[in-house]
Amino acid sequence: MRNRFSTLWSVPAQHPQGGLFALFATIGVGAIIAGIALEALWLLALPAMLALVWLSVLDFRKIYFLMLAFIPLSVEQDLPGGFATDFPSEQFMWLLTLTGSLWFLKNWSLVDARFLRHPITIALLLHLAWMSVCMISSQNTFISLKYWLAKGWYVIVFYFLTAHILNSTRDFKKHLWWFFIPLLVAMLIVLVRHAMIGFSFKEVEYVMGPFFRNHVTYACSLAVFMPFIWFGTYWYKRWSGPWLILVFGILAFIVGINFSYTRAAYVALVAAVGIYWVIRLKFLRIALIGSGLIFALGLGFVSRRDNWLLFAPEYEKAVTHARFESLLEATTKLEDISTMERVYRWVAASYMIRERPWTGFGPGTFYTYYKNYTVSSFKTYVSNNPERSGIHNYYLMMAVEQGLPGLLFFLIFSIITMLNGQRIFHQTRNISRRRTLIAAVLCFTLVDMLMLMNDLVETDKIGSLFFMCAALVVNIDLLNRDEVEESEPAATT
Repeated sequence: MRNRFSTLWSVPAQHPQGGLFALFATIGVGAIIAGIALEALWLLALPAMLALVWLSVLDFRKIYFLMLAFIPLSVEQDLPGGFATDFPSEQFMWLLTLTGSLWFLKNWSLVDARFLRHPITIALLLHLAWMSVCMISSQNTFISLKYWLAKGWYVIVFYFLTAHILNSTRDFKKHLWWFFIPLLVAMLIVLVRHAMIGFSFKEVEYVMGPFFRNHVTYACSLAVFMPFIWFGTYWYKRWSGPWLILVFGILAFIVGINFSYTRAAYVALVAAVGIYWVIRLKFLRIALIGSGLIFALGLGFVSRRDNWLLFAPEYEKAVTHARFESLLEATTKLEDISTMERVYRWVAASYMIRERPWTGFGPGTFYTYYKNYTVSSFKTYVSNNPERSGIHNYYLMMAVEQGLPGLLFFLIFSIITMLNGQRIFHQTRNISRRRTLIAAVLCFTLVDMLMLMNDLVETDKIGSLFFMCAALVVNIDLLNRDEVEESEPAATT
């Protein structure tokens, strides 16, 4: 028995990490014994944490894909001091930010300079640079610094590390499966819980926990990831195992979205089809100009002669509805409480923008200051806002927190990404790569559209996809350029 134990414990002398493995095993066993003896359960997690750190040093690609799997299953946790985190996805982001940054500092000569010079990257860096200016001039530096740090590791991990890791069809497939399977599992758990109470509209928020903040985040997560699943089916032979799983996922996601009772997700599913054909027919530029003109005319109307007061709700009628049919009817009559509460905050935002149009109040500060700018005639039953939710329009939030220049920089980043996506789509000859690209552009565009009514980029389940899609657009553009450069010498001989 003693010989067997010593054989299991021993590590070959020639093993390159033999000493590290022995140290890890010693610390791991010691942590388990100490955790049991001291009744300190957190010590039991120490071996797993050390293993992750070790693995991130050896190959942070594995940590990246493991993080993708945990994003759909992450849970929001409040921390002391007014902090909050998405556990465990955000802890993976911290680890990858550290190891990824160290890798880039050590291997900077291996970085493709074309990626840094790409218009999408430049637009994103300008957006972040202006955010830094607004953080420094913020009305509440502490809140803005927290926001700035969180945005920093989002961009480092989901944009720059994604660009380094996802650069081949094999990587694109891994991205699909590592995110899709956990998201499918989370969705099925919600669906089963909802089915047990008869798919009640009144209880829809209750069944979302613990993986989703609310039914909007849940439904929109399914909707924006749908393009990847749809085009992923073309990678596999019809009726094969992977194909059947993806088709089942599409049907299950549609059922999940249907019973989420989320109007924005319904619109997104229909819009995805229209956006696909707009890109395919090269009408995206016209569509963006048209949308901009419509919003400009609408904004001009509501701001002229105080016409915005016409949209003030009747306090007694703007209530929460127990039936979805009643909610839809109330929406058409501008009596839905969620829509009217949005208007209540948007009116406050307009006054905030007028007061600080250049640098805004500071990143992440809308909730802190907006109640001083509200108009009582737009007040609803939920205006006390106990859940501390935001403005429910990401573009207005940019203008409030980072001034009109901040909104402009974010719009430039979004528009450049979409227009480049259309251009690259029509230049891509590799069919598999083309499907990944259109899925990424559709996902990115849907998030941009949904942000008209929500602050989705601030959630890990959707914000992660937003920046990953932008990185995929750049990567596929560079892969296309490489393909052209390789074929040019052959064509001249």
